[in-house]
Amino acid sequence: MTIDTVLDGGLAALVLAVGCWIIVARDSFAAAVGFVAYGLLLTLVWVRLDAIDVALMEGAIGSGLTGALLLRASSRLRSTEASIAVERPPLMLRAGAALLSAIVAAMLAVAVLSLPDPAPTLVPEAAANAGATGMGNAVTNVLMAFRAMDTMLEKVVLLVALAGIWSLARDGLWGGRPGPLYRADPKAPLTFLAQMLPPLGLVTGIYMLWVGADAPGGAFQGGTIIAAMWLLVMMAGLTDAPPVSNRRMRLALIAGPLLFLIVGFGGLWLGGAFLAYPAAYAKPLILLIEFAMTLTVAVTLGLLIAGPPEREPTP
Repeated sequence: MTIDTVLDGGLAALVLAVGCWIIVARDSFAAAVGFVAYGLLLTLVWVRLDAIDVALMEGAIGSGLTGALLLRASSRLRSTEASIAVERPPLMLRAGAALLSAIVAAMLAVAVLSLPDPAPTLVPEAAANAGATGMGNAVTNVLMAFRAMDTMLEKVVLLVALAGIWSLARDGLWGGRPGPLYRADPKAPLTFLAQMLPPLGLVTGIYMLWVGADAPGGAFQGGTIIAAMWLLVMMAGLTDAPPVSNRRMRLALIAGPLLFLIVGFGGLWLGGAFLAYPAAYAKPLILLIEFAMTLTVAVTLGLLIAGPPEREPTP
């Protein structure tokens, strides 16, 4: 037994243990913190599998963004959690839920184990046509060429989610600013970090975007880092959240999907199919879409964390 085997086995056992603990935890805040830890452990799992792009996404979105949303939801549920804690589902309901979960897990295991050896794959076809786009990163090549429709719709889903969060605002606050108004304390450590980290974070985010053409990275990873820096500045009170009625902000929200659609319909004219990139301009077009997507992802994620409008629109 090698060190790598022991490490992988321990990591797998830890992932299962944390996952089970999240399910049985009765305190929402503890479960949310456990979810963040679970996402970080999955990030290590993907690193061990040499899937660096997936690891970056899991750390940024699965653990970071989703964890922050769950922690915020937990803080809002604090006032009602005590009354809910005394309620306990009937034994039959809990047993039925456990049985259903076991059946689904067993069906998934059977489906995986019954796959032919080797399992069906499109990897040879994708590898044979990888050079058509000029992208050195195989993951970016697949996401932007062979799964371009899925990649575009992922950003649309984010916009729909943001519209759903905004719809939670009271009618009188529609068009206002999300979240509380933070006051800057010039002597606070958070203010110091908000002044020092954003320039580095912005450069790192742009680098992650640019390097994603040939190495692990991309628009989602870069946009997440930029969104984190924006949130840090807002939380420190150095700037205020924009009102949801701001036209430039709304333009940034639709910039990525809109450019994706324009290029897609252009493919009908130049390439003969929707989202078919002309061979001579494939890489520049993909990079242009990635730049616009980075802006959209950064603004959308920042506003998702900020939440619905809570203050009246300023005149």
